[in-house]
Amino acid sequence: MRTPRLRHLTATALGAVLALTGVGGAAAASPSGAPPSTAAASPPAEFGTDWDDPRTPEPPVDVPSTRHCTVRVVDEAFDDFDVHSRAYSPPAACAGSWSKVVMRLDGSVAGRQFDRIGYVDVGGVRMLTLSTPEPSPEGIGWHVEKDVTELAPLLRDPQQVQAFIGNVVDSTYTGVIHVTVDLDFYTTDPSAPAAQTSDAVLPLTDTSRDGTDLVGSLTVPRNSTRLLADVFATGSGGGCEEFWDTSAPASTGYSCPDGLPYREVDVRIDGRLAGIAAPYPVVYTGGWSNPFLWYTIPSPKAFDIPPLGYDLTPFLGRLNDGRAHDVRLSVVGLPAGQGGWTLSPRFRVWRDAGRGVVTGSTGTASGGDPVLESTVSGSGDKAGHVDLDATREFHVTGTLSTSRGPVTTSVTRSLSNTSRHSWTDDEADDTLKATWTDTQSVATSHGNGTPTVERTTHRWDKDGVLGFHPHSGIAGAYDVTGDLAISWQRATSLTRGGAQLSSSAETSSYDGRAAWIYGVPRDQRHATADTSARATVIESTLGRPRTSWERRLRAVNGTFVTDAVG
Repeated sequence: MRTPRLRHLTATALGAVLALTGVGGAAAASPSGAPPSTAAASPPAEFGTDWDDPRTPEPPVDVPSTRHCTVRVVDEAFDDFDVHSRAYSPPAACAGSWSKVVMRLDGSVAGRQFDRIGYVDVGGVRMLTLSTPEPSPEGIGWHVEKDVTELAPLLRDPQQVQAFIGNVVDSTYTGVIHVTVDLDFYTTDPSAPAAQTSDAVLPLTDTSRDGTDLVGSLTVPRNSTRLLADVFATGSGGGCEEFWDTSAPASTGYSCPDGLPYREVDVRIDGRLAGIAAPYPVVYTGGWSNPFLWYTIPSPKAFDIPPLGYDLTPFLGRLNDGRAHDVRLSVVGLPAGQGGWTLSPRFRVWRDAGRGVVTGSTGTASGGDPVLESTVSGSGDKAGHVDLDATREFHVTGTLSTSRGPVTTSVTRSLSNTSRHSWTDDEADDTLKATWTDTQSVATSHGNGTPTVERTTHRWDKDGVLGFHPHSGIAGAYDVTGDLAISWQRATSLTRGGAQLSSSAETSSYDGRAAWIYGVPRDQRHATADTSARATVIESTLGRPRTSWERRLRAVNGTFVTDAVG
């Protein structure tokens, strides 16, 4: 949530103040999945000149015990807005199929700097969308690791790697962001067979912008039998779209007058609606006008922003003609002429090994426009609110004539958003309580057989308040407070005939409170923060023991007092 416009201090200005006068050093970086110590530290009474490196509670990538090779694909110092390119070649010492491919990023930055947005692309497709932590003068480091086995078809051949982190470095903003990215390729053995992946990973080609939409072309092999799209979508750019979930109509007088707080990312093929998804309202490390909330524990997924997933298989009956087809990505709810969204799609394709051309048909997609119900109040500098209830439905079915007979795929998508946003006079207290859900169900049946149903549900929650009040006894000083809880959840299940074949559930939650005094010398800010995070993963597969993971973090005034696994 951004700082209200009537406080003589914009969110951008507040971030600049913290970047200019941020304090503290950092210990050496440690991998996010390996706690450096289980001993509780004694935290200081308030933030001082030293705090710990940021950590995340998500589990490390589970890897096989086989031999592996490492290829460095990024080794850069980001101090401008250039795209850095590097040639990639697959590891000769680990030729052949791989059981797993893992990306490991290590970053460091020291001095004065904002949080920044960046990406890593391989062969023209997105591998990672990231945001960076805000540094101390002495420097901090962070670590991200990610399973990128799904990109193995692309990584079998030489590619160009492009990395970008837009960054201003001058006499004021001194933080140069150093990043290395390695790919670890794990070989196979009887206990670690070759990973089952798609046959190809394709970019969107001939891309351009049509207003705020991203448009381009997609050509798939004529024997394609399955098509998934991953769309990396982020609202950012320093404007209000970074805070789209707290936007309000201009009539309310609110400081982000960008209409109702509803956004949706749609995919259209040849002008026809082909998929809908709810974007994740990620909070970057300068968010909610209080970076003290995020210095040691970022919000869920801020260092590795996950893509939106779409199953486009029902449209292969149309796409398998060997021609290039138009693809358009749109952000629904974005006011006309408003920018601030980055959209980057990639497409994973499976082919029929027994047939050179697969034909089929696509049914008519059903589902109307989003249904929005809202009540709005407020004007000028006065108190106001926006209450929103939104839903969206989508359904489509397609059939393909494969070498194994007819295969029918039905995709059903359901989105919902409930938001209660209110603010007091002059936005002195700014409160949000919101929930988003996004459920995709894909039913696949061979001939007249019992369909297999894959169901994926995302749920995100935000509940918090930002305060900005005059500090008693000091002219021009303000008490800045933040109290925020965030939950990110993903659940999947695979069933056939009512019997569950597998399931997984992942949660990542954050809870934090922070306070500091704005408008006073640095040593009089008396900044404090008590932040915690928890991640859990539970997986179950028919015939195998259930597995689970839990890690809990807590930091007080920049010092970790809890880092426990299990």
